Amino acid sequence: MDPETPRATRPVVGDRAPPIGQLRSTHQRARKRSFPRLEMSDSTDADFDAALAPLRARLAVHPLYDQLRDERTLRLFMETHVFAVWDFQSLLKALQRLVTCVEVPWLPTSDPEARRLVNEIILDEESDHSPGGGHLSHFELYLRAMKECGAQVAPIHAFMGHLRAGRSVDEALDECGCSRAAGRFVRSTMAVAQSGRVHRVAAAFAYGREEVIPGMFRRLVDRLAGHSLQRWGTLRFYLDRHIGTDADRHGPQSRDLVRRLCGNNANLWSEAVETARASLEARVRLWVDVARSVADVAESKGF
Repeated sequence: MDPETPRATRPVVGDRAPPIGQLRSTHQRARKRSFPRLEMSDSTDADFDAALAPLRARLAVHPLYDQLRDERTLRLFMETHVFAVWDFQSLLKALQRLVTCVEVPWLPTSDPEARRLVNEIILDEESDHSPGGGHLSHFELYLRAMKECGAQVAPIHAFMGHLRAGRSVDEALDECGCSRAAGRFVRSTMAVAQSGRVHRVAAAFAYGREEVIPGMFRRLVDRLAGHSLQRWGTLRFYLDRHIGTDADRHGPQSRDLVRRLCGNNANLWSEAVETARASLEARVRLWVDVARSVADVAESKGF
């Protein structure tokens, strides 16, 4: 294992306080943790983008967006997509654990700029402004949007309930009644989040999420045009918020974090590209599965 990419010291989901011996070990690792400081070259950046371009293009023009033609199909989409909203938060919290110190007693990690980048994103994603006042995580905002438009929230609530009861993510997915597509996508995300490989987690977050979300969500906003703001206003707020923050701030910030973590280490960059590509492939597969479900419902209803 590379010294730049320490293993996660605690599980990402359903964690409990570690014993004192483990806590000491955690802080010993925190003292030793260091990240490459070298800047990557422009050619490496271009190679990274070129490797992901075909998958990005597939997501940008995926036929799923054109299938979301009415409120029924939008609700069906949300009932699966909400699990991707949840595991986005888990991926980000895994990144926070690896880049910052979240243990007590606190110790500073080696890269204050990396800490700043992650904590700025955490603030927006976990405690953003809510329409009408107050603050919510983007996951909670999405749940509000689902309730507002009449989408089914029972599976995601059951999933959260199982996690709070101490069940594993796999067990919660098996028992909550979510779609196979949602379960497969969450499992692929959690495999990265729980890997403890900080450059892989950062690559999945930056290139598998923050870089592609604005383009995907713009297509969804287009589908909402003409729909009732009373039922769909919160979803529109959620989508617009992501489009603005991800394109202007979170996308560039997360890319900068990957640069800081990988530096000029060719092996780390190779693994980062591999992880980013797998994350995009998982998203394409999710869209294919949801599109198939939407088509089946449309056919059964005679649309």
